[in-house]
Amino acid sequence: MSLGLLALLAFIPIAIIFILMVGFRWGATKAMPVAFFAALLLALFVWKTPLNWLLASSINGIGIALQILLIVFGALAVLFTLRESGAIEAINVGFTKISPDRRVQAIIIAWFFGSFIEGSAGFGTPAALAAPLLLSLGFPALAAVMVSLIANSTSVSFGAVGTPTLIGVGQSINTPEILQQIADAGMQYNEFIYQVGVWTALQHALPAIFIPLILVMMMTRFFGEKRSVRDGLAIWPYAIFAGLAFVVPYVLVAVFLGPEFPSLIGALIGLGIVLLTTRAGFLVPKEPWDFPDKSTWEKNWMGSITMNTDQAKSKISLFKAWLPYMLIALLLVLTRVRFLPFGGWIRSIMTVQYSDLLGTSISNTFNILYIPGVVPFVLVALLCIPIYRMNKKQVSLAWKETFKRIKGPTIALLFAVPMVRIMMQSGNGSDYNSMPLAMAEAMTNLFRGAWPLVDSFVGALGSFMAGSNTVSNMLFSVFQYSIAEQLELSRIIMVALTNIGGAIGNMICVHNIIAATATVGLVGVEGILIKRNLIPMAIYGLVVGIIGLILVYFVVPALF
Repeated sequence: MSLGLLALLAFIPIAIIFILMVGFRWGATKAMPVAFFAALLLALFVWKTPLNWLLASSINGIGIALQILLIVFGALAVLFTLRESGAIEAINVGFTKISPDRRVQAIIIAWFFGSFIEGSAGFGTPAALAAPLLLSLGFPALAAVMVSLIANSTSVSFGAVGTPTLIGVGQSINTPEILQQIADAGMQYNEFIYQVGVWTALQHALPAIFIPLILVMMMTRFFGEKRSVRDGLAIWPYAIFAGLAFVVPYVLVAVFLGPEFPSLIGALIGLGIVLLTTRAGFLVPKEPWDFPDKSTWEKNWMGSITMNTDQAKSKISLFKAWLPYMLIALLLVLTRVRFLPFGGWIRSIMTVQYSDLLGTSISNTFNILYIPGVVPFVLVALLCIPIYRMNKKQVSLAWKETFKRIKGPTIALLFAVPMVRIMMQSGNGSDYNSMPLAMAEAMTNLFRGAWPLVDSFVGALGSFMAGSNTVSNMLFSVFQYSIAEQLELSRIIMVALTNIGGAIGNMICVHNIIAATATVGLVGVEGILIKRNLIPMAIYGLVVGIIGLILVYFVVPALF
């Protein structure tokens, strides 16, 4: 079978997702089972993947889906606990004092707070925390998810204390042949990974500066009374300043400290700067922007979760209201930073692992307590009970609502993740490359010398499918390294572009969209989010591609 036909067949499950969810506006709970069975039939009858590999991939996918559901559950537990305690009202009042402008609030919460959570934990947690927080401030549920996903992009390459770069790229290229080539070039393995991190940050920098502006323009275009990007563009000095406040320390940390802390430190420094300058009124528009009256909102803007925030608003200080989020951030840092022992302690408790599943090489380890949904989310939700002196009725309402809301995304994720795992493992026991590699190889043959222009979109494809920049890098880093070798282009730049692509793919990643919409009570709008977020993702990818072309051919053509 020709490579082109194979790639077209491999694309069928993804095409089904786009057609059903974007074209026909099916919800993920209906579209994902159809896509799953399409992938299963292709793997079985075209790729002729052995049955044990298909079953093992599905079981592994279910395990990963349960991890994602734990994150959603924990985020919902925090949200409803804060709602019932009255803390959300205090947070709302506090933000109004900083600025009543919804554009400013979106930038602070989605861009800075979300990036900090990404730098600490990654794996879908930023949108799962930022979206419900924006919802509590009075944002339409759909707008809250959209801006949270757009903002969760630049920081992802260094999410979870650098995991996509250190583990995703690092494990992928750690082969004897590549290690020898790196040594022959006069470099060490760690230096290569370090340089991938540096060039990832440098290529992220330019488009990243404009992400706060893009997200507010998208917000005013789709959720403003005038439906105009001009309302978002009007805040451009503030938005560009916010972009620079994050990007400058982000790049400096990548260059001087390495890939562990660019997102975490960049967001923390940027947040401190912008909060201080916003309070002082620096670059803040004189006329605040708000959403139209709630009575005019479209039906799909609103989720099923309501924020009745009148309980005890006068009893909780702003510090106490923010304390759960501070505890979440602190626990994430303490348990994720590698030179501290706490992460190792938690991973050693309640571990479920398997290897050589059903006679395959598929293996996985699930550290139950280490999943962010458990520690810190559920832990902090429980700590909120004595912190806010909640009564039995408040606690009961919060947890009943949490269990009720987790049912929706379960079906979609239990089909979505196994579908991806089947596609990724379809090449085992087969005469063909796996489905993602077949699509990537066909794209390579099509673009050849212009490959850097579309390199990042392959990483985005991996992230869209797998729900993880780390997994995307594991899947495509060696492939991109080999392409760079064949085309005699910089291997560092090409692998870095894949790392960037995996990050921007988070904007349209099905797993993250399902998880984020669940935290604000939205159902059946996943296709709308994919369609809209394709716009900033495509802009980001195109800008990065042009930068990559200029670098490999004109600026650093001799870079290994």
